Amino acid sequence: MARKPTTTGARRPEFHLPELREFEEAGLEPDGDYDGLVMRGRDFGGQDAPGARFMDCLVQDCAFDEARLQHARLIDTRLSGVRGVGTDLGDASLRDVELLDARMGGVQLHGAVLERVVIRGGKIDYLNLRKARLRDVVFEGAVLVEPDFGGAGLERVEFVDCALKAADFTGVRMKDVDLRRCGELEIARGVDRLSGATISPAQLLDLAPVFAAAIGVRVEG
Repeated sequence: MARKPTTTGARRPEFHLPELREFEEAGLEPDGDYDGLVMRGRDFGGQDAPGARFMDCLVQDCAFDEARLQHARLIDTRLSGVRGVGTDLGDASLRDVELLDARMGGVQLHGAVLERVVIRGGKIDYLNLRKARLRDVVFEGAVLVEPDFGGAGLERVEFVDCALKAADFTGVRMKDVDLRRCGELEIARGVDRLSGATISPAQLLDLAPVFAAAIGVRVEG
């Protein structure tokens, strides 16, 4: 008999964008309400729009360098080819969101809530997810350099064909986290917090020195 899977997979976002209107405003505003819009090739760098709400939007090839979007809400929205350094989305809420082929660095998502989110392709350096809550999140084909999950809660999170470099899992709480298909898995801190995660036998061998160091075991020939 085939063994039943012991790790519950993530639910992916399901939404269909309606007919969209072009975004014609000069920029983003605090507590702005953006519904059913397409934003293409815009530079939102340095703009201050905390509390902004994006629903049924397509954001394509836009720049968000140093944009301040704390407490923003993104619902049923696709972001494709976005880029930016130092984008602040602290305490934001993302539900049914696709982030595709992003090129970003130092993105602040600390304290954020991510539910049914797919992050596919691209590269994100120094992603800050400290104390965030991730449920039904899939990282697929992305390169994550020194992501910080410190104190976060991860439930039904999958890493598929990803490069996870120098990840910090300090204080993380995990349930049904699937790391087996992570192409490159490198854990800098918090290897002792992998309870609730599933790894492959090959990954276990690769992580053996890290596990040994975490519990104070010397391995000598």
